[in-house]
Amino acid sequence: MDRLDEINAFIAVADQRSFTHAARRLGVSSAQVSKLVARLENRLGARLLNRTTRDVSLTDTGRAFLERARQVLEDFQSLESSVREQAGPHGLLRISAPVTFGTAELTPALLEFAAAYPDVSLDVSSTDRMVNLVEEGFDVAVRIGQLGDSSLVARKLAAVRMVASASPDYLARAGAPTTLEELAGHTAIIDTNVPDPSLWRFGVNGAPRDVRVEGRLRFSGAQACVAAARAGFGVTRTPAFAAAEDLRAGRLTALLCDFEPELIHLHAVYPHARHLAPKVRAFVDFLAKRYAGEPEWHKGWR
Repeated sequence: MDRLDEINAFIAVADQRSFTHAARRLGVSSAQVSKLVARLENRLGARLLNRTTRDVSLTDTGRAFLERARQVLEDFQSLESSVREQAGPHGLLRISAPVTFGTAELTPALLEFAAAYPDVSLDVSSTDRMVNLVEEGFDVAVRIGQLGDSSLVARKLAAVRMVASASPDYLARAGAPTTLEELAGHTAIIDTNVPDPSLWRFGVNGAPRDVRVEGRLRFSGAQACVAAARAGFGVTRTPAFAAAEDLRAGRLTALLCDFEPELIHLHAVYPHARHLAPKVRAFVDFLAKRYAGEPEWHKGWR
């Protein structure tokens, strides 16, 4: 096992071109990574890496060794996976999920999964930051919207509508916008968890139409925006799952539904692997089954 640890450390350093980044990826100290690589080089009697104060690069010997080392590690992981397949899903599953979706929708699903798979432990990180799954040691992430990392495997789980909404009290005072031009004159409650928060995208006859909005309340999260809209401060625009409960109860009114933009989607993403760990496969399959068909967050308010 020590030799596999050495090989794993060497591959991580070669991939990251940094002992520090390799240590972060492996969840150990830089000193431990350096020790493992040095021990490997001493045992082989060859220098595998060139080290400078600014960079780490492969020697010719290291480049040749890297290809074989990857194969050895993959073969060992395949062997482990074949045994795990027989044992069924188990072990620690580290999950990254967006804050609002995690609170509003994912937590009940996670509890159902935990009940169904008692041999799997869950470590769930709720963050709207785009985490690096490999470097930060996550097994799977739940993401909404555009996917930027093509090195990950993505499985589409469900569609998500963006919905503009306001409270009946606000609409009684300010009137309900029926056109996109009218919307621009209303007080907006802005969710800053998007690249251009003041630009709301709608659709007109299948073509995108952007509306520039203004407002004095800005929050980095859909839940706070929904709460402010519920309190009558203006019009907000959030994913449907954040507002669905208030829309169904009549505390909010959906606006401009005829100008719906292209749907965004919910995905489960995970790193490429020749043999997917049973715990990851079980979790992704569980989510796909749970969110199959029309999502609950689209029902009862349109």
